[in-house]
Amino acid sequence: MSPTSTYRLQLRPEFPFAAAEEAVPHLASLGVSHLHLSPVLEAVPGSAHGYDVTDHSRVRAELGGEAGLRSLGAAARAHGLGLVLDIVPNHMALPTPLRLNRPLWEVLREGPHSPYARWFDIDWEAGGGQVLLPVLAGPVESCELKADGEVLRYGEQEFPLREGTAGLDPAELLAAQWYRPAWWREARTSLNYRRFFTISELIGVRVEDPEVFAATHAKVLELVRDGVVEGLRIDHVDGLADPEGYLRRLRAAVGEGCWVVVEKILAREERLPSGWPVAGTTGYDALHRVDGVFTDPGGATELAERYVQLTGAPPWDRTAEACAREVLTGDLAAELAALERRAGPELADAVRELLIAYPVYRPYPGDPEPAPEALERAAARVGAGAADGVRELLLRDPAFAARFAQTSAALRAKSLEDRAFYRYAPLLSATEVGGDPGRPAVPAAEFHAYCAELERDWPRSGTVLSTHDTKRSADVRARISALSQAPDAVGPLGGGPDAQLSWVARQTALGLGPVPDAAPRLAGALLKAVREAALHTSWTERDEPYEAAVPGYAPAALDLPPELAEAARANLLGMTLLHLTMPGVPEVYQGAETEYRALVDPDNRRPAVFPRDALARLDGGSAPDGPAEEKLALTAALLRLRRDRPELFTGYRPLSARGPAAEHCLAFARSDRLVAVATRLSHRLAGAGGWRDTAVPLPPGRWVPLAPGAPSPPYEAEAPLSALLATQPVAALIRAE
Repeated sequence: MSPTSTYRLQLRPEFPFAAAEEAVPHLASLGVSHLHLSPVLEAVPGSAHGYDVTDHSRVRAELGGEAGLRSLGAAARAHGLGLVLDIVPNHMALPTPLRLNRPLWEVLREGPHSPYARWFDIDWEAGGGQVLLPVLAGPVESCELKADGEVLRYGEQEFPLREGTAGLDPAELLAAQWYRPAWWREARTSLNYRRFFTISELIGVRVEDPEVFAATHAKVLELVRDGVVEGLRIDHVDGLADPEGYLRRLRAAVGEGCWVVVEKILAREERLPSGWPVAGTTGYDALHRVDGVFTDPGGATELAERYVQLTGAPPWDRTAEACAREVLTGDLAAELAALERRAGPELADAVRELLIAYPVYRPYPGDPEPAPEALERAAARVGAGAADGVRELLLRDPAFAARFAQTSAALRAKSLEDRAFYRYAPLLSATEVGGDPGRPAVPAAEFHAYCAELERDWPRSGTVLSTHDTKRSADVRARISALSQAPDAVGPLGGGPDAQLSWVARQTALGLGPVPDAAPRLAGALLKAVREAALHTSWTERDEPYEAAVPGYAPAALDLPPELAEAARANLLGMTLLHLTMPGVPEVYQGAETEYRALVDPDNRRPAVFPRDALARLDGGSAPDGPAEEKLALTAALLRLRRDRPELFTGYRPLSARGPAAEHCLAFARSDRLVAVATRLSHRLAGAGGWRDTAVPLPPGRWVPLAPGAPSPPYEAEAPLSALLATQPVAALIRAE
């Protein structure tokens, strides 16, 4: 059975299964139908996220082990909730100690003849018969490696010795192994295993192999068969050689009743492949539309112009292309070299240009042609003959096509999400995964078209506003996007010679606002931002004096002026309303049922704080006290409605307001028995004189507000917005039976 909504919990040693079990009564009361758990299989000791899996056969002991997971599942079922698991098929960790990843340990000991060699994407030929291990702090000659029994030791790390080599002298010993310990900097150019993006500590898994699939999914499939788990979120599906083939194998294993969604980043005009046997995506496509419909296009353009003038930054399209070129020829040089070797020297330049020009994350096996616009752009740089040569290679060589696609996905992620989105910053609320900083605003008509398409094609797809991967939570983005309605409110830049960082620091501070520990949290986010932007410093080439000055750019605690605080309230309540009433299965991130201001990880992965007392007060009849409780009351009312009356959340019909302020109203009907009405660009609306005699037409029937205490005439035929939205900028109406 599909969830009616999910609630994401970030598990970690400080928040294990037992802590999640304690939260079950609150989450059941909130109205969610399923708990969505971050990865639960054995991971690197102390991992705060669990995506660094070391053993697919065991539930993570640090979280309470399989007994703890099954106890959580039983407690959830007793309260009417199901479990959804986040699973990681693309990669495993190179942990310390390395023997925690037994399959990899055996491959390093026995080489390509190991029964586990088929598990990992290793190019043995490129490494001269050895796997490059970028684990050393410096050149090998400066590092102390020594044999100790059956292992090779380097500091606290140990690696298996090939049988019969323990007595060799140091040089012969290293040459005789199936791996080559190397300075970590060599990974950029010489790595010969597929990794997760540019993280060498995560090695790609060949899950397309049926035996590897069976071994790495046995425990998860057991939990599904036993009824402990009812849904799966597939992490980074674009990293797989054949996503559709993987998903078909998974669907056959879990059956039709298991809800499956994929973490898939879709470009604005891109659509999920129709043949994939899934419910949809995890919801970044919805996040972009919800954010964008509350962004003022004129103000966003003005901010972009001002940003370029002050910082000298190139426009978005040039920034994106420059970042793609930098990442491909730098961070992903080893992956590029592998493709160029396979393509041959005459096609090497065309391979590079086609990757840089690719307009979406990746192509898929069975696509009739590579993206035509990418071919055209590549041909303009290297000639039509070379571009056609790569096109033909992609069509006739499945192995080359798979690796091209996997490299393309890593390139898009690293060059856009992890570089360009930090480097181009006119409006930070638009620099979110799946976003389009060059076109941050989404017209109402485009939002409605997206929702109608979602309801028609993927009605059970996930939708999100805040996740463990969002750079800024929805509450922070709502405050920042309000600036698009009043660009002058950005205020003066801070001190220091770096205008770009000053701009980012001020917008981030306005988004975060005067919250506890604002200064260190802001400083941490800014340090990550400058390293990702790689303009003055980076993760691998740190400029220590520059980084030491970064905290000084963080302004003292800032708050929005009162008029924009009201606009931020309208944005946030509007985003919440749309998210919880539009087509799809909405997910609430831990703690985000109330005010949740968080910056990029690790800030957004702190242990959850659940508003138990506030929800109890609201349920006891107290009126919401401030925007945080308004959000909580709205969230609980809509989640409970989704749970108790799911039939209301079918169909989709836009409702067009009539009157002088019609453009500021976004409204739609679900099943002609539920109507959602939100205020767009409320600051602009107030400046234009308010709603006046603007009204929204209603489907036939008598309509009453869902929220207790709201104005309740009831309404028929139409609802005057000045009355309907007199106390709140949003309303949900139910047709009286």
